[in-house]
Amino acid sequence: MKKLLSAFLTMILCLGLAACGGAGQPRPSDGEASFTVGICQLAQHEALDAATRGFRDALEEALPGRVTFEELNASGDIATCATICNGFAAGNVDLILANATPALQAAVSATQTIPVLGTSVTEYGVALDIDDFDGTPGGNVSGTSDLAPLDRQAAMFDELLPDARRVGILYCSAEANSAYQVEVVKAALEEMGRSVSLYTFADSNDVASVTAQACADCQALYIPTDNTAANCAEAINNVAEPAGVPIIAGEESLCKGCGIATLSIDYYELGRTTGAMAARILTGEADISTMEIEYYQNPVKKCAAARCEALGIPVPADYAPIG
Repeated sequence: MKKLLSAFLTMILCLGLAACGGAGQPRPSDGEASFTVGICQLAQHEALDAATRGFRDALEEALPGRVTFEELNASGDIATCATICNGFAAGNVDLILANATPALQAAVSATQTIPVLGTSVTEYGVALDIDDFDGTPGGNVSGTSDLAPLDRQAAMFDELLPDARRVGILYCSAEANSAYQVEVVKAALEEMGRSVSLYTFADSNDVASVTAQACADCQALYIPTDNTAANCAEAINNVAEPAGVPIIAGEESLCKGCGIATLSIDYYELGRTTGAMAARILTGEADISTMEIEYYQNPVKKCAAARCEALGIPVPADYAPIG
């Protein structure tokens, strides 16, 4: 069935994008040029949706009436990301937005000539297997990162959960960016004198059982920015909440689903930054090969007030409530 779906998606993409025309390289800024932009989003959830919306809004504001969007969602299936991006490459779109790490990896595999911008990608060096990454991927790739300062996330355990000495880190083993975050946060927590255990799940099928084990072993959990975990936040909460185990989360939508606090970035604004980058590339004002990865500059400490109250966790005044 998946093979049939992939073949159907490829056919639709090729037919639709061919009709749009579009050159692989950015067209000159002559005031008349129009552009076709392909958007591949890994899955539907709040953070990724906001990033896509911000990207579109910023690009439409910068180039009003001049951009046609071909937007497709892989529904969490990595193989479908490849099908979508191969279709964009075959249709010769002017630029690809890859929303989340698997989408970025699929786009980079699909084309070495069409500009590819990532967003909601945590660590480009890890995602693209670049040794000694210096902040500029080079070639046809750049974008924005959703990485909030990991040392400040770890510090939340001292602020909110000073008595939690056994901490579990829960994440999806299939997400390379999660593994990077885990390594950094684990080291920071151990420096604070906490013992740290790692708990990995392969996909949504085993998230509940792995969460149950983590809750049985640990006094608190940390979950990094992880797309699979975000999609499974309700299932995680259904285990952690009855167990009375608090969770510090890597991003706001995940925290809203199962956490007590996060160091939050604004994914809509991250998407807008990516859209502004796209406008400069499409009009020839910028060369993507020299563009550094951009980061959200003002992360905010936020808490899920009702969950904190239920667990008897006092929240410092500098934490904003999650809406």
